[in-house]
Amino acid sequence: MAAKILDGAAMALEVEKELKQRVEALRERGVVPGLCVILVGSDPASQTYVANKEKACARLGIHSRTVRMGEETTQAELEAEIEKANHDESIHGILVQLPLPKHIDEEKVLDSISPLKDVDGFHPQNVGALCIGKPGFVSCTPAGVIQLLKRSGIEIAGKECVVVGRSNIVGKPMALLLLRENGTVTVAHSRTKDLKEVTKRADILIVAIGKPKFITKEYVKDGAVVIDVGIHRGADGKLCGDVDYDDVAPITHAITPVPGGVGPMTIAMLMNNCVEAKGLQE
Repeated sequence: MAAKILDGAAMALEVEKELKQRVEALRERGVVPGLCVILVGSDPASQTYVANKEKACARLGIHSRTVRMGEETTQAELEAEIEKANHDESIHGILVQLPLPKHIDEEKVLDSISPLKDVDGFHPQNVGALCIGKPGFVSCTPAGVIQLLKRSGIEIAGKECVVVGRSNIVGKPMALLLLRENGTVTVAHSRTKDLKEVTKRADILIVAIGKPKFITKEYVKDGAVVIDVGIHRGADGKLCGDVDYDDVAPITHAITPVPGGVGPMTIAMLMNNCVEAKGLQE
């Protein structure tokens, strides 16, 4: 039986349709959710991501402001810009596009964003809230993966879930969200012994390691659900993920493509957080 393709692009449109109704209801009350995106430097991938966020805001009727700062921007200048947005009542969500230039302390920058406007979910207060099950913003990619699974009718509760990768942005919050959904969760990483044995236990395998086509069918149990968070451009110019899609797809129950899987849901969850942020600050 052919694998079910988890179409993140189609599901992101569903989420956007729901959000658009919420934004229209807010606008009728004279309230316009606002997102401020701060971009430092001229990294081409970052510029593409920022453009996609601007387009999503335009589609939904969310006020969008992009602050572009030069590569030579100092720590103090960047933090001053964030502080300005923290106090701007027309801005409800703040996002600093990563990565930042090497001379800037990323941790200090993320800590300087108001937790009530931290729509990326990276502030320690929001991370802590996630750990203990309190309300707060959740990192957009892990939140998008959960929505992708739920909207595809894939049960998480009681399932063996393996997350490959332990980054603060994806791996760790992903594990916590799966736990919140009553999954039985294992986090694998670069020091994990017998990685294939660990991943082959997974009913749901989520891969976020930043290595193109690393996961082949030898790592995957027959009938597993495979979520590929990675995105890379190969030597042939084509996009691929951390999973070798052509090798793995035939043995899975369901799998995300790259592109068109997790990526669109990440943007959709960012937009969701912006609308939620407006609600938090009322």
